[in-house]
Amino acid sequence: MKTILCCLAFIFVVRTSLANADGRPNILWLTSEDNSVDWVGCYGNPYAETPHIDKLASEGFRYLHCYANAPVCAPSRSGWITGVYALSTGTHQMRSRYPIPHGTIKYYPDLLKQEGYYVGNVTKTDYNIGGRPDGNAWDTNKVDWNDLPRRQPFFMVINSTKSHESTAFGDIDHTTHSPEKVRLAKYHPDIPEIRKNYAHYHDQVKKMDADIGKALAELERSGLTENTIVIYNSDHGGVLPRSKRCLHNSGTHCPLIVRIPEKFKHLRPAEPGGTIDQLVSFIDMPKTWLSLCGVETPTYMQGKIFLGPHAESRQYHVSFRGRMDERIDNSRAIRDRQFLYIRNYMPYVPWGQHLNYLWTMKATQAWEQYHKAGKTDDVTGQFFKTKPTEELFDTTADPDNVNNLAAHPRYANELARLSKALDAWQLEYFDAGLLPETELVRRSEASNKTIYELVRDPSLYDLKGYQQSAALAMKQDPANLPAFYRNLSHSDSGIRYWSVIGCFHLQGHVKLDHDLIRSCLKDDSDHVRAMAAWILYRDGEKSEAQQCWNQLLSDSSYATLEILNIIDWIGDGHATYIEAMRACHYDHDREYIDRMKSYFGISDAAIDEGK
Repeated sequence: MKTILCCLAFIFVVRTSLANADGRPNILWLTSEDNSVDWVGCYGNPYAETPHIDKLASEGFRYLHCYANAPVCAPSRSGWITGVYALSTGTHQMRSRYPIPHGTIKYYPDLLKQEGYYVGNVTKTDYNIGGRPDGNAWDTNKVDWNDLPRRQPFFMVINSTKSHESTAFGDIDHTTHSPEKVRLAKYHPDIPEIRKNYAHYHDQVKKMDADIGKALAELERSGLTENTIVIYNSDHGGVLPRSKRCLHNSGTHCPLIVRIPEKFKHLRPAEPGGTIDQLVSFIDMPKTWLSLCGVETPTYMQGKIFLGPHAESRQYHVSFRGRMDERIDNSRAIRDRQFLYIRNYMPYVPWGQHLNYLWTMKATQAWEQYHKAGKTDDVTGQFFKTKPTEELFDTTADPDNVNNLAAHPRYANELARLSKALDAWQLEYFDAGLLPETELVRRSEASNKTIYELVRDPSLYDLKGYQQSAALAMKQDPANLPAFYRNLSHSDSGIRYWSVIGCFHLQGHVKLDHDLIRSCLKDDSDHVRAMAAWILYRDGEKSEAQQCWNQLLSDSSYATLEILNIIDWIGDGHATYIEAMRACHYDHDREYIDRMKSYFGISDAAIDEGK
């Protein structure tokens, strides 16, 4: 027995000495899904049950201003793996998996491996990037705590799924957490089903916290704690309705906690238990992790190092929203530590579009019923209404972002400052979202370039022209109508698209030239045709508009998903379009097109019969 104990002690000493020999830190990155800061106790929710995360915060330091670049997983994780904004690579549309130039852009674990790191991911990838299997960059998708000591230095990602949106579905009547002990957001009505869903999700977050605790205990048991920097954060915000997929605090404000052991205390920005007030953007993370590991950061990475000897300061954070599953939208947000500015390029679209997945949640169903019964007020009913073109919030005074200050003269300077900063960001980082998704895809395929390459070629993507045309359209100023009319015959379909949007916004304020709008029904761009038809529909020419949409659907138009969304936004029913929907078999976004058909009550059997 004594011999065995001596052998074990010898092995431990050898492991420890080997671990310390390299001099570089291990990194354990613990991630969770969909939970904003509002669900974590150490961030101020007195009803949250997150003891392991709270303990980690007491041993490390807590960032107060950390934000996701996208309020949903796949685009958010696209930026994580590359260090390049998803909006800059064209991977910002949910579950699109468009390719990027992999010869130019490496994944950060590639760079770590080149420098001798053992890299693992257990097991969430979801990078939304085509042309390369997600798991290709990693050495392993398992964690062997007995083997890790000899693998140092290592970079290990462990993801907990226990707080994912799907865990907020199902039975909400038998919760461990009390529905009376929840902190409702101001935009949610105080009704039993919403309280119960809050309680149900608190139960799930507690299970996620247990996963974090288990990983930390295994790290300690393996004797690796003193060599390992531990990071915890969620992959974006959420998860009750009007959080995930939204650019407000609720969808983007994430917990970020870092614990640095004594051995590497020179990297600490604060004493254990402290808080950090600096602004951190998710795009900063891969660059920062490389820097902490002593790996050179490539010039294509667009973030800033926020921790360690090479730390940089950040003035603004940018986030964005594109298509989320079957629902089309297009928004940008820019913020500093106090103010949040949101620009809605599709203000005619409600915040709370019916998303099949989100409507699985009892809270969403109950909230919609409560609203339809006329019981919501200006704050609790806002989710179901269309958006303003601009939003501005003082997030210090209004963390739930319910008081829009955009039209308040007192905040005109803040509005102008942030809007200008967003314009500059779009040009610097090549905003790929200023054309409809499938319009951009067609150009990418025709030019045989990735979207990343396409948007950097002004002859193929006139970014400044689209930015200016979009700004003109969103001003909704009748003085701009002659410019819109001229540009309806522009050689670039993107300029024509924003010009017809400009006419759409002016409808009801000025009398439009119907002959000119009608000529757009023969445009080379199906997206221009679809929006021109909507203008005619709203002015009473319903038959001609319906004929246009039906023809596009029957021809399996590349604008099919937008047309299906328009039909729903109008709210006049879909009986006129059933046969055209059945005849449509456009393959791009097929899953989401089928979801829209299902929403309209066209069963899979009916779709198959239509084929």
